Amino acid sequence: MVQQTAQTAQQRVGVLFGGCSGEHEVAIASAQAITRGLTQGANAEKYQVVPVYIQKDGVWQFGEIAAAVLRSGQALGVSEAHAPSGGLSRLPDPEQAAQIDIWFPVLHGPNGEDGTIQGLLTLMQVPFVGSGVLGSALGMDKIAMKIAFTQAGLPQVKYLPVTRAEIWSDPCVFPKLCDRLEATLGYPCFVKPANLGSSVGIAKVRSRSELEAALDSAASYDRRIIVEAGVVAREVECAVLGNDVPKASVVGEISFDSDFYDYETKYTAGQADLMIPADLPEAVSRQIREMAVQAFQAVDAAGISRVDFFYVEATGEVLINEINTLPGFTATSMYPTLWEATGIPFENLVDQLVQLGWERTGPQSA
Repeated sequence: MVQQTAQTAQQRVGVLFGGCSGEHEVAIASAQAITRGLTQGANAEKYQVVPVYIQKDGVWQFGEIAAAVLRSGQALGVSEAHAPSGGLSRLPDPEQAAQIDIWFPVLHGPNGEDGTIQGLLTLMQVPFVGSGVLGSALGMDKIAMKIAFTQAGLPQVKYLPVTRAEIWSDPCVFPKLCDRLEATLGYPCFVKPANLGSSVGIAKVRSRSELEAALDSAASYDRRIIVEAGVVAREVECAVLGNDVPKASVVGEISFDSDFYDYETKYTAGQADLMIPADLPEAVSRQIREMAVQAFQAVDAAGISRVDFFYVEATGEVLINEINTLPGFTATSMYPTLWEATGIPFENLVDQLVQLGWERTGPQSA
């Protein structure tokens, strides 16, 4: 339920973007698209966007500095960063933050979609779009996520969790770890940092030497690492929208020529093709949509999520891969494109997300 004051005047939406992660530039592009959606058509009368930029070093910027970054799409380097009056601040300025009615976090990766910023906004007692602390944290940590999926009865590929301490251990422990991974998962397998997005730090390995190198690399990114068995499958995705009664979009498929859907493939034009809707049997599409909603509920997500699956065509199996509680949101990203194909245009989609934020975190939501 939207506040009465917000219903009778423009809602000031704090588009919070940038952030301290390797996905800083992607977040700027998503924020630009969301801002356009909130300021066009019927939304122009409903919303006033207030840009709030978090530099790569964690400093918050309001006003013209934030607006300039949003207009240009160019991140500020730390050397270029301007300190707000009173010195560097890694917290929002209270007076400027008080002018915002509802926050729209557009912060991909760590320090943005992992529950940290959601915890801060919750402590500030302000409404915001998207999942709360629990849903964000579970959706970010691949190990915790998979445990939640297991509890929900969702089928997955075989995997084993690993810690940095095991990898960077004495020479006797590490070989035994590799033996266990080879015996349980075999080759090829995927080594992933548990808490990074956009395929950062992920490697596909086919031999002992590649496994050792990939584990060492992943440990440089995160204390927690997950190793998954490889599977010959089609990669399909489904978008979810809602709170307590979420709905699923049509299913889309990603095809690419690279070895796997890595960072370069995701964000380089022409490297991957999206087929929406995916060419799947209706029963399989229906199963994927149902599983997407189950995954959304399993981690207690809210508002927005994209759920990724493997469809093993040879056996007809559908295996859940992961949920992303703050997916890429450029005009050509999979999440808004899936909803466009389902009948919800971009402007309507961002409008619905703001209203869902009010419903879940507004003053009358408790």
